[in-house]
Amino acid sequence: MSQSYNSIKPNVIDDEMLQKAVEEQWPEDIGRLAKSEGIDFKNVMELQLGFRNILQIDNLWQFENLTKLQLDNNIIEKIEALESLVHLVWLDLSFNNIEVIEGLDTLVKLQDLSLYNNRISKIEHMDTLQELQIFSIGKNNLTALEDVVYLRRFKKLRTLNLTGNPFCEEEQYVLFVVAHIPDLVYLDFKRVSDTTRELAVSKYHYLIDPLEQEEAQALAQLEEKLAKQKELEYHKRAFVEYLNGSFLFDSLYAEDTEAAKLAYLPGVDDLLQAYPKDFVSVCENLFNYGLKEYEKREAEVSEFYEGLHEVLTANQQEGSKIILDFENQNKERLDEIHHATSYNIAESKRAEYNEDILQLSETLMTLEIQTADQLEELIKDFEKNIAVIASTFIENVKGIYPFDSCRDLENRHHEKLLEISINTLEKSVKNELDEDLPDDVRELLVDKTALVNMVNASHNVHLLKINMRECDILTNAYRWQASVTGKAFQDEIDRNRNRVKEIFQYIDNLQEQLDNSLQEQLESIELLEPPE
Repeated sequence: MSQSYNSIKPNVIDDEMLQKAVEEQWPEDIGRLAKSEGIDFKNVMELQLGFRNILQIDNLWQFENLTKLQLDNNIIEKIEALESLVHLVWLDLSFNNIEVIEGLDTLVKLQDLSLYNNRISKIEHMDTLQELQIFSIGKNNLTALEDVVYLRRFKKLRTLNLTGNPFCEEEQYVLFVVAHIPDLVYLDFKRVSDTTRELAVSKYHYLIDPLEQEEAQALAQLEEKLAKQKELEYHKRAFVEYLNGSFLFDSLYAEDTEAAKLAYLPGVDDLLQAYPKDFVSVCENLFNYGLKEYEKREAEVSEFYEGLHEVLTANQQEGSKIILDFENQNKERLDEIHHATSYNIAESKRAEYNEDILQLSETLMTLEIQTADQLEELIKDFEKNIAVIASTFIENVKGIYPFDSCRDLENRHHEKLLEISINTLEKSVKNELDEDLPDDVRELLVDKTALVNMVNASHNVHLLKINMRECDILTNAYRWQASVTGKAFQDEIDRNRNRVKEIFQYIDNLQEQLDNSLQEQLESIELLEPPE
């Protein structure tokens, strides 16, 4: 079922093997050309590496656009080094010595996978292959028929080959597989009949029904998780993530073990009733304001790009009209040169046409300069508008919806907590404390300086977290402003450079076309020397 390499010299996948493999699979004339000029592996779409005694997969990272890979009939022991082949659609690893399915996580486009005739004992580690349609894993060491249930996750799987595995000897093998993979069309090279499908459903409905319920529940949980992730990403873009609730307040106390001890002091419980509510109210006001401002920012960006598109569309239409008019005239000029009967006539027509080309170049460049000027003004206005939006948001975060309110609440809470702590300590020293407190809390009520320092330290930690959250919002706002305007300017620089390059290339092509036409005509009328 697998191959031994005790009597075979193992090979490694090196550049020489890859070069030879690519040359062999191309037509002879193209292969010779590729051999002389070299091969860019990025352009190779299919690669055949079967029957080469390969022991270890390696050195395939250069084939970043590969869609089909054959590694069959080798002595490969491990699936590895395929992570860069993200465009792979077809993979053949049949007739090797593979024991574990692994190393396929990044091959999310894979549709056809063959692991036929290996040493695999479990179907696993394929969760990301959601595009899988054809799967061959016959002649392996699969003994547990329940492993087939794993394949239910592949909703596009239509063709499956399991023949030659130990579990195929079980009496109800076919019905079990068909029942658990209801959309299967072909099993072990045979079409699944309606009769077989009905018998399978009837026999195993007691297993399938609860399985479908579990899958539906899991799907609902996944959809809920994805919805929450999407919502969180939206909040992050608005710079107000985790401000819609008690998240920030809870974080103040998440790692504050001393505050948890102080909560046992008499009167602190009442103090903690109002504080969280007021704190969360401030956060939610800021959260709601942040979402509204995000929508304003998005609207401004959208309006800018709509205006940008209008200018560029007008430019493209005008440029296309200019070129079309020229090319209609261009055909006439070239025909005149082609029918010239003397050197003087041909040269005269060439000079006229050359003048037309220069005029075209000037016209296209003038149009591009006008467009660039329009876009420069548009981007400058955009930059001003973005600056106003960003500064307004920042000022309001500092003023109308300030974190100062959170700090004020924390300061007031701290003052009251410090007062309660000192009063409780004094009662404890005088043995006037009636409450039954845990031992670790009573240990705090011994040294006033230590107690005050502990309460202050807890307070400073809370203020630090509030300050950090404020800093995050302001920093993100500044970064967004710089990013969105910087991108607009850089995109225009790149566009302008590319457009000028296009114009120069087009003009050069026209000049070359003119020179070639003139040369051909001179040769046709056999004017080897210019007239005196």
